[in-house]
Amino acid sequence: MPVAAHGSFDAARLVAAKASATITVCFPARDEASTIGAIVEATRRDLVHRHPLVDEVLVLDDHSTDATAAVAAEAGARVVDARAVLPGQGRGAGKGEALWRSLRSARGDIVAWCDADIAPFDTHFLVGLLGPLVLDPEVQFTKGFYERPDGDGSGSGGGRVTELVARPLIATLFPHLSGVVQPLSGEYAGRRPLLERLAFAPGYGVDLGLLIDVAASVGCAAITQVDLGVRRHRNRPLDELGPQALDVLHAALVRAGVDPADDVALARPGLPAVERRYEDLPPLASFGAPSDPPLDPPLDPPLGAPLDAPLDARGRARPAPAGPGPGPARP
Repeated sequence: MPVAAHGSFDAARLVAAKASATITVCFPARDEASTIGAIVEATRRDLVHRHPLVDEVLVLDDHSTDATAAVAAEAGARVVDARAVLPGQGRGAGKGEALWRSLRSARGDIVAWCDADIAPFDTHFLVGLLGPLVLDPEVQFTKGFYERPDGDGSGSGGGRVTELVARPLIATLFPHLSGVVQPLSGEYAGRRPLLERLAFAPGYGVDLGLLIDVAASVGCAAITQVDLGVRRHRNRPLDELGPQALDVLHAALVRAGVDPADDVALARPGLPAVERRYEDLPPLASFGAPSDPPLDPPLDPPLGAPLDAPLDARGRARPAPAGPGPGPARP
């Protein structure tokens, strides 16, 4: 599996190389009002206006209870409510469902995903993920990895679920993927035809599930790992990691040909039981092209059109200066 570094790719070079291909960047988000605004602003400033590499910045609002949708829209993203996309499919909320629905809503030929809780955020994450796909037609999927500093500043390659669950599963069931540095990273990108023919595991199983399925579909040689440098993250409490580990375990077992129970209750002494119902989301290719206009409104400007509005220092379009008033009506 090839490995590249984000510093090997320059946004201006990628703009020149992408030709007529269109690119959507998706940020699935639930209750990320504190971070999503800065992420969208930076993406639009650097990769839509300064270097027109990205054609669509999409935020998939996954049942947020805070102002995530409003903040993202104010920052200039196209915001899609998860509840409006293929309702009735899947268990509703969850990371796998959010990625699946964002792919349905996205319109780029290349689709990249990035977590919405990164602070501080830098657009080199996106340039690194997109670089191999833009420059090499043989690359079908890119998977990011990074250093994750602990609270004391020391580096850490993988999180607790990665080291205690994902790596042992991979070593046992999918040894051909043992060289993947961070199998559970949420930063990756791929070509639409490939992504649309894959099932998406529900919940937190989607990251490992997609990696396994992409490798099975196109081979490890078509996947490029990208070193994204340093990514700072929120350390979640241990009681939140059990459900994530369960999702990862279930996705791996299904893809290994095991038939685990679809209905699972994770009982933990002193904590409420976590109930899960597992069913992969079907390949989007089986649904045909989106046909419901509310799910796919036209962009203003349209996808791929140049963005000429002057920007302020934060990447937002400045309001047009007030003119002397309308002139005489034309005949």
